[in-house]
Amino acid sequence: MATPKAARRSRKRRSAGKAPRAVRSERRARVAQSSGRAAREQRQGRSDPTYGQRPASPFGGLPVAEVAIFAGAIALLVGWLEQSSVALVVGVVVCALGVIEVTAREHFSGYRSHSTLLAGMVAVAVETGLGVVVAPSNRLLLLIVVIPVFAAAFKVLRDRFTIARQARVRAIPRG
Repeated sequence: MATPKAARRSRKRRSAGKAPRAVRSERRARVAQSSGRAAREQRQGRSDPTYGQRPASPFGGLPVAEVAIFAGAIALLVGWLEQSSVALVVGVVVCALGVIEVTAREHFSGYRSHSTLLAGMVAVAVETGLGVVVAPSNRLLLLIVVIPVFAAAFKVLRDRFTIARQARVRAIPRG
């Protein structure tokens, strides 16, 4: 029976100056080749989330939407810190207008889909309007109206995006 000291010495040691022996592995080469082919096929076959350049702003080079979002965020912060409901409402409205401008422009040009966000904004607007006008005692009943509104708006917006995306893909040369 070998002592622990002898067992340690019997292990094969590699000198520090030598690199490990390179062994050609057929399996490794096959996997690398097939994964490279699969990655190429996946790149060619996948649909990109965007096509072409971001749509131009209707305000030219002025970043109106970005400024509106920033100003709305500042108004929200001021309203929250000073507990001013007017500043909070103004901040939400200004911020929402900036977000709607960017998302609608990208969505309706076929650049990027924002169906869920835009449909959610429509549903929230309908719910707010109903809450102010009807003022139901049980606000949970508003869901009976809001959920179908969201679903209908989502369907319409998604169909519109699909049409715009197809037109955009046909218009942009693939190279």
